[in-house]
Amino acid sequence: MRQIVLDTETTGLNPRTGDRVIEIGCVELVNRTLTGNNFHQYINPERESDEAALAVHGLTTEFLSDKPKFHEIIDELIAYVDGAEVIIHNAPFDLGFLNAEFQRLGKPSFVSHCSGVIDTLVNAKEMHPGKRNSLDALCDRYGVSNAHRKLHGALLDSELLADVYLAMTRGQNSLSMDVEVESTGGGIELDAVPLGEIIVVAAGADELAFHEEVLVGLDKGVKGECVWRNYSPKV
Repeated sequence: MRQIVLDTETTGLNPRTGDRVIEIGCVELVNRTLTGNNFHQYINPERESDEAALAVHGLTTEFLSDKPKFHEIIDELIAYVDGAEVIIHNAPFDLGFLNAEFQRLGKPSFVSHCSGVIDTLVNAKEMHPGKRNSLDALCDRYGVSNAHRKLHGALLDSELLADVYLAMTRGQNSLSMDVEVESTGGGIELDAVPLGEIIVVAAGADELAFHEEVLVGLDKGVKGECVWRNYSPKV
């Protein structure tokens, strides 16, 4: 399972009023393990950042002036995320900007290149209702050190989010529970006997049709193809 944890920095808050992406940072997870195959790019937005945004990321117009423009990095970005599940904190914000950049260049939407999207902000609100669920708050909650985070940066934030996501979903890759059972003694020892025949009942046509309806609903929920589409049971 290949997942990409992604974050962006932008010139402001609204792509519809001309704000642009100025930094993209991605880290790769394969089977829930960081691979070190990262994608990081500063981008010349051909406009200045709002004062409020500049105070957050600190990326000045002068610093970005010699960086590539979005059309120069888009193919590399597509190749990097192609077919992967993308993990974003507050996904509508980043996807709104990325889709706007892709549309500006006449390309299919960014999300069309991904197998699905996980919004960790939505997940965190479900897990911790009524609590603060910013990235900083989640770092504190899950013991992820962000002491070196003075300004927002796309690559640094994606690395922090990867650690937070793994902590949030720890245990979901296994249905077993580690339970320590204390032996009280005095039990009756039973002889080992052969297991009975395992009977496999295949799903009927109605059940398969209902299963497909469920998968279609999951596809809509992630705005792509849900992970169960790629599940192949071992036989």
